[in-house]
Amino acid sequence: MKWIVRNVQPDDAVALTNILNPIIAAGQFTVLDTLFTPAEEHQFILDFPQRGIFHVAVQPETNQVVGFQTIEPFASYTKVFDHVGIIGTYVAASVRKQGVAAALFAATFAAMPAKGYQKAFAYVRADNPAALATYQKQGFQTIGVAQKQAYINGQYIDEVLIEKLL
Repeated sequence: MKWIVRNVQPDDAVALTNILNPIIAAGQFTVLDTLFTPAEEHQFILDFPQRGIFHVAVQPETNQVVGFQTIEPFASYTKVFDHVGIIGTYVAASVRKQGVAAALFAATFAAMPAKGYQKAFAYVRADNPAALATYQKQGFQTIGVAQKQAYINGQYIDEVLIEKLL
């Protein structure tokens, strides 16, 4: 299927929480541990950094948002990291392994140079091999492991540090 990828709009807030909250509630795919309200997500969209990239993937027949991807500046306290963006990718469970992530990556990689990014960086839970494989399929390389990086449900979780140079 060919997915439509476009910039996020404030009216996407409900759809984004419908994707993100089940992922958070599952407690196994992200280090996020607090559910978001549509109002909070709406404000997040409004406050998103000007240098950021925030794409949504839309199912063409229904116009339903089925995934999203963000790039945010790595650090705002210095300009030496301006070329580095932190990437996050979220896809609704019902459409995983159908090319949604690939469509999002293509659009995001195409938009990165215009925003001054030359590198995408991410932390992926070590116990989420599907996410790690998705990023690796897009050319990300593992550069290290942060041991015991997160403490979730009484357990320490390692995070894999990955990057892709454009």
